[in-house]
Amino acid sequence: MRINLSKCVGCAVCIPFCPVAAIKYTTDKKCQIDQDKCVECYVCYRAEICPEEAFEIVPLEWPRVIRHIFSSPRKVHKAPTISTGILGRGTEEMKTNDVTNRYNLGEVGFTVDVGRPGMGTTIEEAEKIAKAVARVGVEFEPLNPLTMLMIDKETGKFRDDVKKERVLSCIIEFKTKDDKLLLVVDALRDCAKHTNTVFSVGCISRLKPDGIIPIKATLDKAGVFYRPNGKVNIGLGRTR
Repeated sequence: MRINLSKCVGCAVCIPFCPVAAIKYTTDKKCQIDQDKCVECYVCYRAEICPEEAFEIVPLEWPRVIRHIFSSPRKVHKAPTISTGILGRGTEEMKTNDVTNRYNLGEVGFTVDVGRPGMGTTIEEAEKIAKAVARVGVEFEPLNPLTMLMIDKETGKFRDDVKKERVLSCIIEFKTKDDKLLLVVDALRDCAKHTNTVFSVGCISRLKPDGIIPIKATLDKAGVFYRPNGKVNIGLGRTR
């Protein structure tokens, strides 16, 4: 995204609309976009706030197109190497388990939502988290668009050409065995001390036939704070 300086009148109305504060007021009394901070979310353009229509979409080449794909809620992942057909940052966040059987009893799923509007993140920061949980022993969700940027799914290493790209947020999805639950939690806690962004963690468990949540007792005993949420799928979409 760029601002056509010949059209900009310096009214600065657009500045509060940027979710990562990339629009700056210059000494020339114009507004400009900091291309390093811009995540190509197009919020400024879609808001249609500029009275002079000075915002212009610029064709994005690889790897900068990564910014738009992860930062625009309307974008389907169809760029090179991540053609998943998924709308947004990840899959259905592993919550359709009753239909897809992504994990079974004895397994636990994780979603790590990295970054947020107002801060953003880089793929490099996401890599720090992915590498940390990979050392514990996890299986990254293959359909997740972030996973498709990895060159080594065993170690969580990403392609070098995408690491510096900034996005509003991205989601790391993986699963592991129940007995590694606390190891993953500890790894994520350590990451919180060394990453230059914020992230939130979702932990997904399949219920036992009697309704017991297998991982709940483990989290309670370890004193891990969580907010329990339920999502029940009655199986109408299940393949017969």
